[in-house]
Amino acid sequence: MRLLVAKAQAPLQGELTIPPSKYHAHRALMLAALADGETVITQRTAARHVMFTVQALRALGVRIESAGDGWRVVGGGGGFSPRTDEVSMGSSGTTLYFLLGLAALGDRPVRIVGQRYFRRRPIGPLLRALKRMGLRLEYEGQHLPVTVYPGRPTGGRIRIDGTLSQWISGLLMLAPYSVEPTTIEVRGELNEQPYLELTLEMMRQFGLEVSAREDWREFYVPPNQQPRAGEVKLPADLGSAMFGLAACTLHPSKVTFRSPTTIAGHPEAAVLDNLMAAGVPFRIAEDQHSISMDHDGTPPEGGPLDCRDIPDMVPILSVLASRARGRSALGHVAHVRLKESDRVASMLQLRKMGARIEFDGNDMTFEGVRQLRGANLSSFNDHRVLMALAVAGSTATEVTELSYPHAYRISYPEFLDHMNLLGIPAAVSREMPAVGQAR
Repeated sequence: MRLLVAKAQAPLQGELTIPPSKYHAHRALMLAALADGETVITQRTAARHVMFTVQALRALGVRIESAGDGWRVVGGGGGFSPRTDEVSMGSSGTTLYFLLGLAALGDRPVRIVGQRYFRRRPIGPLLRALKRMGLRLEYEGQHLPVTVYPGRPTGGRIRIDGTLSQWISGLLMLAPYSVEPTTIEVRGELNEQPYLELTLEMMRQFGLEVSAREDWREFYVPPNQQPRAGEVKLPADLGSAMFGLAACTLHPSKVTFRSPTTIAGHPEAAVLDNLMAAGVPFRIAEDQHSISMDHDGTPPEGGPLDCRDIPDMVPILSVLASRARGRSALGHVAHVRLKESDRVASMLQLRKMGARIEFDGNDMTFEGVRQLRGANLSSFNDHRVLMALAVAGSTATEVTELSYPHAYRISYPEFLDHMNLLGIPAAVSREMPAVGQAR
């Protein structure tokens, strides 16, 4: 099966509802699972990676129920009672990096596993840091499977590479349960700081005390803490909205993106400022509940952009840069090679569509082209690569075919319907849907 995408033949138009933030959902579910009492999380998402977190927490003995448009989570008061010897992380890196340490708060050993290809995800630095925190782990080759034995962490001074923020967030979320104070020191380059800011914000929302040095390279967490149950309202997922916004940027369009909750507070919100600086004419409502676009289709202006803090945006920003007016440079992208796929290599496939791209090991540079052509490409089963290449295909002269056509369900289950509703013909079939109609 392939995802087929054809060029949009009419101005894009309509209204879309932005899904809830996955980043907030993962953290809220895990913190609520360890709180003492009942937490209500408003705005449930069907993103597959979040469902892997729900399933893993349930396997660890947490009671999670659907409640209206959200979840009701009954926490275990600081510990887990696993229902099984083996707990799967599915294919969710966030689930793995966060729960790998937290699983030690259970009352029996559990074997952490994942989907077959997931064994290549980088966890060596995290495993070593968790062992230095006092956890007892068993593994071979510094990858899954990992057996986690019960026992509170001791705390102490822990050093971790700053390559992936999720490693640091995993340590931060475990540290409050330590028997001694914990200091986490970041070594090397610090990537993805906004995601760390989100982790600290949500920990504090659950009543946990944690502090960061001004340069975000050292964190201090007092011991023997317990999260407090409460209510959490998930904001809109701007990471998902970016695919529709990018499509509108490359086509004549009149589209409104709405959210029942605020679009503020998302770790990738800075990308909106970047688009505005590049000449993309959108407007954010005063109540922060919608983004409207009224655009003539002129491609954005090229320019430099440091991607150290917005790694998940690199695939769709690559598409925009390939069509931008003039020269563009996406800087500090090397660490995105450690995501669901090597996202640099994945997006260099745009060359097959006529894009002009170079990569020097750290930065991607683009010379914008007036037109892309359709091609047969691989998504590498990477949701962001699939959706970004689908947006590229909507501007191409011939049909674009993409492998692993359902990968979008990992993070944005509504993606295909939303693209069709805007006027982009896309379908997992050999027949293209009528423009403006969902499948």
